[in-house]
Amino acid sequence: MNYKSLGHFTALILLIEAALMLPALVLSFVFGEPDSTVAYLKTLMIILALGGLLWLLSKGEKANDFYEKEGLACAGISWLVLGLTGALPFFISGQIPAYIDAVFETVSGFTTTGASILSDVEKLDKSLLYWRSFTHWIGGMGVLVFLLALVPRSRSGAGFTMHILKAESPGPDVGKLVPQLRRTAQILYLIYIVLTVVNIILLALDMPLFDAFCIAFGTAGTGGFAVTNAGLGGYSPYIQWVTTIFMFLFGVNFSCYYLLLRKKPLSVLKDEELRVYFLVFMGCSLAIALNIRSFFSGAEETLRAAMFQAASIMSTTGFATTNFDLWPTLAKALLVFLMIIGASAGSTGGGLKCIRFSLLIKDLRSRLREMIRPGRIYPVRSSGKIVSESVLSSLRTYLTAYVLIVLASFLILTIDGKDLTTCITAVLACFNNIGPGLSGVGPMSNYGSLSVLSKLVLIFDMLAGRLEIFPVVALLFRTTWKHQ
Repeated sequence: MNYKSLGHFTALILLIEAALMLPALVLSFVFGEPDSTVAYLKTLMIILALGGLLWLLSKGEKANDFYEKEGLACAGISWLVLGLTGALPFFISGQIPAYIDAVFETVSGFTTTGASILSDVEKLDKSLLYWRSFTHWIGGMGVLVFLLALVPRSRSGAGFTMHILKAESPGPDVGKLVPQLRRTAQILYLIYIVLTVVNIILLALDMPLFDAFCIAFGTAGTGGFAVTNAGLGGYSPYIQWVTTIFMFLFGVNFSCYYLLLRKKPLSVLKDEELRVYFLVFMGCSLAIALNIRSFFSGAEETLRAAMFQAASIMSTTGFATTNFDLWPTLAKALLVFLMIIGASAGSTGGGLKCIRFSLLIKDLRSRLREMIRPGRIYPVRSSGKIVSESVLSSLRTYLTAYVLIVLASFLILTIDGKDLTTCITAVLACFNNIGPGLSGVGPMSNYGSLSVLSKLVLIFDMLAGRLEIFPVVALLFRTTWKHQ
């Protein structure tokens, strides 16, 4: 393990977090919130002291002595440190008295999960509501990708860049939009910023500007923290339709937007994952609408509720406009299905990802055909290209880890004595970075009643889900920390 690179990288992440926290500090002055102001100042002092210490200890860091395990460790440690330090304003201000609850809320924010322990979000200071929502935006595209977009590396650091991007990027494989990885990161963030700004403008036409910023941050990062107790159910149908559209858009692979900018619409139309994402979304939306039509007074309201919730769950945003825990069993089952499938690889959404879902079905079909006709080889194809065996092998490993973590987490949560629906959907909602589940953790409930052990398990699940399992799990192995 290259400990100096790990320390240097973590120091950079802390310094970036401190810079990103400054707008929240300014807002605490503007809104006249002295407790929050003091909390931000103390937090910034702690972050800068810790970052400065790591910077000094990591002098002489060698970027060329950086391999895949360093990339995994940097990703896992950085996100953990972000959660631990980002929680300090909530805890120091006293507005979330228990530190474990503050960490849960902050990790939920950075991982774009949106699972909350708060029963009354409107009691929080506005600057803390802003920071809570802004963590979604930071975590949506990824703070490590943000670092790669800003900080230039020497030619010897090419391995560093690739391993970091690979560790944080969602999906079974990492692709480059352009030959230079740093340029790829910059393009991704530019698209992300433009979509966010457009979303803010459209929302601000029918809601307060502060709310528009916070909701847009949650939509862009597919996070789902609301700023009112009524969630998005308290806003107009126009706001709900705008949010539905943007939740869907942020669940699309960002490479599709890059291809559109390059005037290659045919390449976008040929993207198999995009077709799967669209068809699953539309199919489930219509099925849910038919199943819940007796709950609403008209066709528009029914379709709006169904499409909003389908987009919210499939993109793993987690906003809610109604208590879908009261919906019929079929509608809830479809939402759980969408929880697992998730959004597209290369998007800000979580879940298994549509491309993995598609490849798993194709791989199963291919293996069955080879069993029926021994001696024949049936390659797995995606968007007309043959998928390599290494990608399929990684996919199977990922699925195994996914199932084992979900089962283990579920069994631990049952110790709390909650009902089975609460336990399994809490795990699925946190591991897939969605937020609300069903029953005791449904859209009108929260995670505050869970034990400390359950919260720690779900914090692990949120981090593992956001980082695609391996960077977090790698931290638990002794071999990761060996010098050789």
